[in-house]
Amino acid sequence: MNVRRRHISAVALTAVAALGFGTLTACSSDSAAAGDTGSFDVVASFYPMAFLAERIGGEHVHVTSLTQPGQEPHDLEISARQTAQLEEADAALYLKGLQPSVDEAIGQSPIATKIDAAELTTLEEHGTEAGHDEEHGDEHGTEAGHDEEHGDEHGTEAGHDEEHGDEHAHEDEHGHDHEGGDPHIWLDPVRYAEVAEGVGKAFQKADPDHAADYRKNTAALVKDLKTLDEKFRTGLANRTTDVFVTTHAAFGYLAERYGLTEEAISGLDPDTEPSGARVKELQKIAKEDGVTTVFYETLVSDKTAKTLAGDTGLRTDVLDPVEGITDHSRGEDYFQVMEANLTALRTALGAR
Repeated sequence: MNVRRRHISAVALTAVAALGFGTLTACSSDSAAAGDTGSFDVVASFYPMAFLAERIGGEHVHVTSLTQPGQEPHDLEISARQTAQLEEADAALYLKGLQPSVDEAIGQSPIATKIDAAELTTLEEHGTEAGHDEEHGDEHGTEAGHDEEHGDEHGTEAGHDEEHGDEHAHEDEHGHDHEGGDPHIWLDPVRYAEVAEGVGKAFQKADPDHAADYRKNTAALVKDLKTLDEKFRTGLANRTTDVFVTTHAAFGYLAERYGLTEEAISGLDPDTEPSGARVKELQKIAKEDGVTTVFYETLVSDKTAKTLAGDTGLRTDVLDPVEGITDHSRGEDYFQVMEANLTALRTALGAR
């Protein structure tokens, strides 16, 4: 199905097909242009959004990701041909504040259904390089029961940020405009489930002929995410330390959800080099808090993590922010990689 069918010239089709956009396994294996597939065509900004679209849309959607497998999503720059592809889609699913070029392209496109995942849950500020809080208070994380106290404030409709966005909006020290706060919401299964519910409702509205299937698929996905949340809760319940060190401040929501403390070498920008003062601070933190591991990512160089680990006598391991699935990923989809993350965290934190 295509809600907004347009005529595309043969030349335009050839140009778009030549892009070779990365799609997920459930998508068509060719590079058919969005808007010419006979399905509900969804252009997703990067893997976590594409995964939602595929699980919720099932057989009724054709999903194309703007970010190719192995590409660091923060660095994506939209081309003119990708902009043309966006214009032929039925829906765009993205996360405002993570990829500025995507935000701009979608904002200027005539797509009728624009789904901003940042509007479907609450965003908070994480990832600063403010000093280590010796007491590990609210600045770094909360106890595991946090969401039980504040659960209602997380489940909101798409218009939530219109009320509260301004009070959180900021630009981090690296110049990335993270409107509404830290964008890495998919690493918290509870917030990701909230986004899934919002996406499901948007699909039902945009493609009512298949609303029942979208509703069913959304419910199944939310159930799986709740199971994942419980695995993290039980798996991390008995641990010897709360502190873990990462190269990139992507795990603030996960840390908050399970009462952990993330200490990032860099801020929200994975490419930023840490200051000498920050490195010394992390060395002190590692010694005081029984840190055993410096985590690095699959899509970003491990040089900084290995340097810090070498200087402090720590080991290194992968903690994957699941921004894309490649041959180097510890799993074939979001759930498999997140369970691998849980295993890595349990080892690093001394969980029993």
